[in-house]
Amino acid sequence: MILTAQQTLIDLLNAQCKKRSEQPFLVFEDNQEKVTEYSYGEFLERVEKFSGALYERGIRKGDKVTLHLPNSAEFVVCWFALAKLGAIMVPTNILSTAAEMDYLIGHSESVMIITEPEYIEKFTAIQENLPKLRQIVLARTDESGEFESVNKMIGEFSGEVPESDIQPEDVAAILYTSGTTSKPKGCLITHANYIYTGHAVAEHIGFTEQDRALVVLPMFHGNGQYYMIMPSLVAGGSVAITERFSASRYGRQIQRLGATLGSLFAAPIRMILAQPYDEDERSNKLRAVIFAQSVTSEELKAFEQRYNTALYQIYGMTETVAPPLMNPLQGAKDNTSVGKPIAGSRIKLIDEEGNEVPDGNPGEILLEGIPGQTIMKAYFNNPEATNQTLQNGWLHTGDKARKSENGFYYFVDRQKDMIKRAGENVAASEVENVIMEYPAVYEAIVIGIPDAMHDEALKAFVILKQGQTATEQEVIDYCKGQLAKFKVPSAIEFVEDFPRTSVGKIQKHKLKEIELKKLAE
Repeated sequence: MILTAQQTLIDLLNAQCKKRSEQPFLVFEDNQEKVTEYSYGEFLERVEKFSGALYERGIRKGDKVTLHLPNSAEFVVCWFALAKLGAIMVPTNILSTAAEMDYLIGHSESVMIITEPEYIEKFTAIQENLPKLRQIVLARTDESGEFESVNKMIGEFSGEVPESDIQPEDVAAILYTSGTTSKPKGCLITHANYIYTGHAVAEHIGFTEQDRALVVLPMFHGNGQYYMIMPSLVAGGSVAITERFSASRYGRQIQRLGATLGSLFAAPIRMILAQPYDEDERSNKLRAVIFAQSVTSEELKAFEQRYNTALYQIYGMTETVAPPLMNPLQGAKDNTSVGKPIAGSRIKLIDEEGNEVPDGNPGEILLEGIPGQTIMKAYFNNPEATNQTLQNGWLHTGDKARKSENGFYYFVDRQKDMIKRAGENVAASEVENVIMEYPAVYEAIVIGIPDAMHDEALKAFVILKQGQTATEQEVIDYCKGQLAKFKVPSAIEFVEDFPRTSVGKIQKHKLKEIELKKLAE
């Protein structure tokens, strides 16, 4: 295992500020291409003032605060200000509906929401359902009104900055991830987890203080936090963040923001390649881009040529914290694989009986780790799921891979009933449960079918109640009111019944086979 210093996030930030207070740390470009920059010292000052302002409003160690924000400088300030108090960040997807947020805020026991004016109606509609919620604060606005603003709280704070007794294995964040059950599970991520992934990724990719990591993917995910921001902070480098991913702007943003390192998923890579090519975009500082999920050899070659850079496929989950498998930066790489174990990572592949499989055979990926240090601490308020995932020092991923004789691991499939859509995990059961709440629906099944741009599209098969009628659009519209956009099925097919086993168990794989056959014709 890589030994991590016994530090908290604030210990690390303070240590870097002593060395490089004037150096740039954070550059943020919003949708209008307006850029905000903070040096290490300026960033720490904002963190300290906001933590003091939060303390004055009753936020204490262990309190959960929901961040419902797009990518922004404020997102990172809030994250570290909460960490300084020993409070816990709960970042959420801005695409989530009021119904989804009702669950996440209630389950996480959040006492405060930090969001932006355009999302406020989402929360005022559900506020009465959330007795623990005390306050809503608005980011990226100077307007004074019913809600306080982050900017005003920072600008007006003049008191003493509080000191909290925080230990490395205290929880710093709850990152919700779609599971096989109908509701997301909250991964408890500690200060030590963040420090570990920073060191592990920085060492593997060779981050230095000259590097600038570009974050274009949504920061509520672990990806930007784990693989870009933490290694930059560990190495004393800088981070550039864009408000949202834009395929058409990507090449210019690399140049404009001086990025040397990046992180993408397969779907954004395909979206970027679908844009008109400007050869001038080859002129940049980008030396490496890590990515996850399957990209064709032609797409890999086209991207590397277009941006004069190198791609490296990796494998990781919110639960694994650091990516346990990455293609090597030195020596041979194979981007059709998810790479080899990084330094300190111990992996094994097992069959359904728990036995290790020989090279070439598929098996579930297990990662050895220490909860709260090198892998997530647990699932919040979900001991059953925790015990299923963390067993005898091993994290069971639910994903299958096979290992080649030369040590590369190749992703096979997900054991879990998960659909991967444009980088987002969608639990089929969550969508099925929503469809089955529609009054005319008796039963529903959702599968993932191949999609050229978004990896997979969602298709639902629906059995209606006897005597009831519904149209495809009516069911889709109902889903739109209950689910984030990326979880809404692209198509609904009404059927009399599903293929079933002799005991009535639905055979989803047969529905998938039928759909794949249709697509091949």
